[in-house]
Amino acid sequence: MSECSHDCSKCSEKCASRDKSSFLAPQNPLSNVKHVIGIVSGKGGVGKSIVTSMLATIMQRRGYQSAVLDADITGPSIPRGFGLKPASVVGDENGMFPPKTKTGIEVMSLNLLVEEEAKPVVWRGPVIAGTVKQFWSEVVWNEVDYMFVDMPPGTGDVPLTVFQSLPLDGIIIVASPQELVSMIVSKAIKMANLMDINVLGLVENMSYFKCPDCGKEYKIFGDSNIEKLAEEYGIPLLARIPIDPRLTKLVDSGAIELFEGDYLENAADIIEKV
Repeated sequence: MSECSHDCSKCSEKCASRDKSSFLAPQNPLSNVKHVIGIVSGKGGVGKSIVTSMLATIMQRRGYQSAVLDADITGPSIPRGFGLKPASVVGDENGMFPPKTKTGIEVMSLNLLVEEEAKPVVWRGPVIAGTVKQFWSEVVWNEVDYMFVDMPPGTGDVPLTVFQSLPLDGIIIVASPQELVSMIVSKAIKMANLMDINVLGLVENMSYFKCPDCGKEYKIFGDSNIEKLAEEYGIPLLARIPIDPRLTKLVDSGAIELFEGDYLENAADIIEKV
């Protein structure tokens, strides 16, 4: 073998550097996770966690076993939406067992391990990334058909760790209508392409507000260019979710599994085909 130049584009050798499987973290021997879908956003505050929760709920309603791995270690909001309590994880020599929601969705989040959910996590990037890998390798996930990974915003340590360490079938990128977001979404798409991760589609949250009295739609954040962005990158636009106070109320009361609406049914159809 010739000496490695570290330029994979000019090399035909099948070495570990170009083999993605060499970076994958081992699944717990007692786990059986069939499909892993990452939920990604380029910036915070666009509703990534609520989209994650809704997709897990829809797939559970369709008769699949869903699970949520909350990889947003410093801002874990998944347990609150499902009404799960802090310090509710138990374990033994085989690993940790994820608590289940009212409808049976398995969930693992840092806020299920700590006594106080409002206690800040003051950790450096490598420690946070290592925790995400532990949530995959040291948690006993049962027969899971679809696991949704709620990732922190941006293109830093944790998204990179998830892209390299978990066997992703694809990602869904969540955005909002603001003009600035299109540039940030482009970064997320380009990172996925760089890592050879399949982008299943885009979901635009807070697209509009529908007046409950007259039914007229108002674009609170202005006109969106999400369709142009989807066309530019050849990625399907899976959903446009309105500003819906009912969803916020359900999250705050820990009852997101009770939501009604077909906002994400098309996204679920795409996931089901995976």
